Amino acid sequence: QVQPVESGGGLVQAGGSLTLSCSVSGGTFVGDDMVSWYRQAPGKEREVIVTITWDDGSWHYTDSMRGRFTIYRNYHENRDFLHMDGLKFEDAAIYYCSVERDAVVYWGQGTQVTVSS
Repeated sequence: QVQPVESGGGLVQAGGSLTLSCSVSGGTFVGDDMVSWYRQAPGKEREVIVTITWDDGSWHYTDSMRGRFTIYRNYHENRDFLHMDGLKFEDAAIYYCSVERDAVVYWGQGTQVTVSS
């Protein structure tokens, strides 16, 4: 069982920045784990932001997310980070980390990001 855990959400002013992190509760990322960040705003479908492969660090951003969102990794801490700049009201959502391992996708509980004026 793989249990992703997100953290770092909170309230931020429009135009501000926030960094979210994802780790595996009681474990570590391994080998060819595919780590993805998604978000879901109220009344909207969940949408993917970026997917990264654990061992080689290759990533793929959804085109609309490219530029203001940056994913990076700390191998020592065994964490993935999603850094967000220039936050807009429409970025307010629950942000989720998922881990695909051996063709099974595991989801975290999500972390809330709220953008204020």
